[in-house]
Amino acid sequence: MNSRNWQALRIMAILILTLISGIACNHAPNPPGPNPLSAEIGTQNLASNIVRSRAMESALWGMSAVNYDAMYQAALKVGMKDNQFIYWSKPCNWQNQFLTPNTDALYFLPFYNTKAGPIVVEIPSATNGTIVGTLMDCWQTPLEDVGPAGADAGRGGKYLILPPDYTGKVPLGYIVLRSSTYAGYALLRSIPKTTSDQDIAKAVAYGKTIKLYPLATGSNQRQSTFVDASGQVLDAAIPYDLRFFESLNRIIQTEPWISRDRGFIDIVKSIGMGKGKTFSPDTSSKTLLIAALADAHATLDKAYESNPPYYRGKHWFWPIGADLLKAWASGFTDSNSYPIDQRAGLYYWGFSSGKRTGAGDQHQLYFFGDRDKDNNPLDGSKSYKLLVPAKVPVSQYWSATAYNRATHTLIRDMPYSSRSSLTRELVTNDDGTVDIYFGPTAPEGKQSNWIPTKAGEHFEIIFRLYGFGKAIIDKSWVLPDVEEIK
Repeated sequence: MNSRNWQALRIMAILILTLISGIACNHAPNPPGPNPLSAEIGTQNLASNIVRSRAMESALWGMSAVNYDAMYQAALKVGMKDNQFIYWSKPCNWQNQFLTPNTDALYFLPFYNTKAGPIVVEIPSATNGTIVGTLMDCWQTPLEDVGPAGADAGRGGKYLILPPDYTGKVPLGYIVLRSSTYAGYALLRSIPKTTSDQDIAKAVAYGKTIKLYPLATGSNQRQSTFVDASGQVLDAAIPYDLRFFESLNRIIQTEPWISRDRGFIDIVKSIGMGKGKTFSPDTSSKTLLIAALADAHATLDKAYESNPPYYRGKHWFWPIGADLLKAWASGFTDSNSYPIDQRAGLYYWGFSSGKRTGAGDQHQLYFFGDRDKDNNPLDGSKSYKLLVPAKVPVSQYWSATAYNRATHTLIRDMPYSSRSSLTRELVTNDDGTVDIYFGPTAPEGKQSNWIPTKAGEHFEIIFRLYGFGKAIIDKSWVLPDVEEIK
């Protein structure tokens, strides 16, 4: 090929390449640009997801305060006022719809408010009875335990609760507690020797020697007020609807921000709860808030079901995390730990706390069970038996109580909910063991040892050990699983 032909081919190739390049440029897709409709939808979804996520976190964080407020509001409805007691003159029955109440002890719950100044709670000495319990702020953070297992060691004492902004002089002769909130309460139990009317009356009379009064008035100038809740329905179950956030908002509006919680100021503000602001969500916000509560509830339910068994190969568990126990003991002062999830996991099923823990005559431990030996959920329409081994290692008493699994409250409309070593009519086997029966009807001849359940509901059992000993800790005494009676 001569040079002229070679040059012609080069020119033709360049022309072809240029033509192809032009065609490609003319037909290449435009670079992606903003789509106003897609952007708007994306922004709306993002905003909704943020609200739902923050509402769920707020629910977990606020569970203990909402739990407190539910009890406080229920107490107000039966006539109690601030700095008064609500109590039960008889062991409580299903009408006490608090979370997993103890039906064998007699409850005395003083709800204090230090807005007007320090409050004194006087605990009597353990000479004529036993008071077991804890003083708490409205987040249910323990201020101190009382009674034989508490700061007064059974000698009795005057506990002085100071408001968070108190700068006045602190008098001598008091066990001084500074609360992080203005309001709070105490869960105090007066323990009867048996369930006889006489022993219950003695325990009530002893409980009424507890005093609560403002420091400014003095103990001799004012009588404590006790409002009897026996025979009245008090519903303090956690409300998984808008009432939950209305309750949390009440705490936010009336209580100071605690330093550890300042990170939640903007979080709750983004879902409509700013201090000094009216909480009034619109329809779409309400839908997101309720959906977030469903998320929180499902999360807590799953965590509850995932607790490891206390005994290998059994189904009893203890749903209180070790980090939470440490936080209680320290008053949440560890800057490297804030177990919000564990705290929410407790207050979704129960109430109260404890500052001093461990084995001993005045401490308690609870076993939880919602499944039988074969790992099936406990069904209120079926019959079961629990064999309590002999020589239960407790210095006070043991009890078994049935609750509604869905709400963690006592099963409604039942004549009673528990059987315990305090139950006078309880029948013990010749070898010292005790058979406890659960079901919609009592087995023939077993009424005294039977705990009624309701068909159509799943239930759970709490086995309480008061004054538990070493054999519980080293697991040399083992509580068997519940077995279905077929």
